[in-house]
Amino acid sequence: MLQEAGDADIPRGRSLPSTDAMATSSRPSQGTHRRSAAPPETHSRPVPDPAPAGGHNVIEFRGVSKLYPGNVGLDQATFSVEREEFVFIVGSTGSGKSTVMRLLIKELEPTAGAIRVAGHDLGEITRKRVPFYRRNIGVVFQDFKLLPNRTVYDNVAYALQVTGGGRKEIRAKVPDILRLTGLSTKLHNYPDQLSGGEQQRVSIARAFVNHPPLLLADEPTGNLDPETSIDIMRLLYRINRTGTTVLVATHDQAMVDKMRRRVLELSGGRIVRDESAGLYARDESTREFASRLRAPSTPPPGLS
Repeated sequence: MLQEAGDADIPRGRSLPSTDAMATSSRPSQGTHRRSAAPPETHSRPVPDPAPAGGHNVIEFRGVSKLYPGNVGLDQATFSVEREEFVFIVGSTGSGKSTVMRLLIKELEPTAGAIRVAGHDLGEITRKRVPFYRRNIGVVFQDFKLLPNRTVYDNVAYALQVTGGGRKEIRAKVPDILRLTGLSTKLHNYPDQLSGGEQQRVSIARAFVNHPPLLLADEPTGNLDPETSIDIMRLLYRINRTGTTVLVATHDQAMVDKMRRRVLELSGGRIVRDESAGLYARDESTREFASRLRAPSTPPPGLS
């Protein structure tokens, strides 16, 4: 359980630098304040017209499409995510959730449309500058992607080493983030000595040790049991409370329904729902419920 540190122990997320600054390895300053949690709104947003560029948006998709050979990954997607939001992306397998994540880390390029992160057009970031851009984004994967021959401590320290962090910074930051994630007694363990939930917490610690302004989580509870999933989501929520924008792609219906954050639903690459404090699945209206009851039932195979 995540009881080793309180919210006040987590520094606030930092802002993304200018596009030019992505070509340097300067280290950002950190604060210690957190924002108050406002009660969630309960209303649907219209599937949007393009929002104005800039402002408080951390993520902006404008008419973004991604075509694969024989398949549509994303179809004219337009949405924005504001600074410090916590947003779920839901939908069936193949609906476009992972495509959104891969576009945001520039693992893929859009076929059409524009993507902006903190006001910066990703299309203008050259391949050479992509590693510098990614330093400002934390990414959590379903399969953890830990280095198997390194300890918990070294897996987290590696994220600082590749961004130019020195020994003094590593010695200061790594124990703090391991305490935050409930891993302070596991720092000398290797990944194969950890449970699935512990491995995912190492993944989150590695993603957050640089205190990025944006954290992406692609099916972070997909391989975990329900109780462990609650711990992982609590940790992501606490990170969000510090000011980091969090975007989670998930199939975890129970968790989405419990947390009641903003929900973006994808189907066939299109955004079909954008709802504040939403559920995993859209509520049926009385008319839709009645229509479904009146529809002829389909007999099970072999009984027709």
